[in-house]
Formats: sequence, structure tokens, C-alpha cells
Amino acid sequence: MSIQNKNILVSNVMLNTTVFPAVAENTIVKVALEQMDSFRLGVVCIVGSEDELLGILTDGDIRRKLLSVQKPLPAFFIDDAINHAITDPITISSNMDLSEAVELMEVKQVWDLPVVDNGRLVGLLHLHEALKRLLKD
Repeated sequence: MSIQNKNILVSNVMLNTTVFPAVAENTIVKVALEQMDSFRLGVVCIVGSEDELLGILTDGDIRRKLLSVQKPLPAFFIDDAINHAITDPITISSNMDLSEAVELMEVKQVWDLPVVDNGRLVGLLHLHEALKRLLKD
């Protein structure tokens, strides 16, 4: 997919940290899932005390873990979410061009990209919001 450059920055479209789930490092899987559900997104970011991104956990990651982890389901739900998270996620900066970010999402086959500036989580780029903005302009 090739998207014409429209000079829109990620910062103009990203979800700010109050409208997507972010949990602390010691949050259990059950609570992380509840946060995903309450925000109606299939991703939760895991952050440290200085809002540094430590990892992300998606509903797909949880599904794959449930199929591969050989432990009772209740035991899985009380694990720390960080133990099942992607701890080296693909990230972007808020000043990245939106069309480049969407192309990266296509190449990496992801729906969400954490936005990190100066080592801190500042937002989340969700594919639906990005495409709506690109199609609108």
C-alpha cells in the first residue's frame, strides 16, 4: 500500500495516554485484560514509574500464550502481564509522518504502535484513527 504524503504528523492523530490502557509493570494479566476491555482496544501498554514503555500486550499475544502455556487458566490470569508481553515493541515518535507510520504498520502487520518521545510513552497510534485521518484529508 502506498499512501500519498499529506504532511500529517503522528502527534495530530495519536490517542493520548488518557484514552488507551496503560498499566504498571506489576499488573496481573486479569487486570490488564480488564483494562483492554474497558477501553475497547486490543492492546495494553505496560509502563514503568517514569512512564517509560516496558512492553505491550495484545489480545492476540494472550490468545497465542493461552494455546502454548501449559498451566491452569486461573494461574495464567494471576501472572504479571509483563511476563507475557512483547518487551521490545516497535515504536514510533510523535513527529513521524503519519503516512510512514501507516506503511510501517502494514509491513509489520500491526494495528497499534506505541508513540514514545524521549523514552516516555506519550500516545498510541491506532490504525483506524490513522486511516480515518488520511482518508479525510
